[in-house]
Amino acid sequence: MNGVTIRRARVDDADFLLELILDDETRPFLGLADGLTRDDLLEEIARSEREPHAFGRFVIESGGERVGSVGFRLLNERHRIAEAGRFAIHPTHRGSGLADEAARMFQRHLLVDLDLHRIELQIYGFNERAVAQAERCGYVREGVKRKAYFKDGAWQDAVLFGLVREDLDSQPG
Repeated sequence: MNGVTIRRARVDDADFLLELILDDETRPFLGLADGLTRDDLLEEIARSEREPHAFGRFVIESGGERVGSVGFRLLNERHRIAEAGRFAIHPTHRGSGLADEAARMFQRHLLVDLDLHRIELQIYGFNERAVAQAERCGYVREGVKRKAYFKDGAWQDAVLFGLVREDLDSQPG
């Protein structure tokens, strides 16, 4: 489609990632973005290199250009469960279809390449665009954590999604 690739973030990606995550059009929709510093990102990048099966900070590229980010952390080693998050596409590339392609690629990386069993997502209830994307990309809605997170002065719901390897078989492509 758009020549989308995903690769582990490198030190030279830190400024791009920080700008993307703290962008006024992105930050309101991401957890843990407030107060994030370049040093925090550099530590995440180092951890991603040190613990590739337990933690990952990735850059999404299209046509060789950095266009987004995504990450994961291992929640349960014994049961091979990871939580995905910090999925963001630069505002200039939204609506191009590359987000869905990148999300599916990332799912396959976690479930096939890293042999994880399950991916979990938590999306703010007000983030309708992300909820719709998760559903388009095959995630199964599993419930809602009511008023789970205090964000921007108010309690917010979190919509819970899950995906297991068998779910990949029902996806297009």
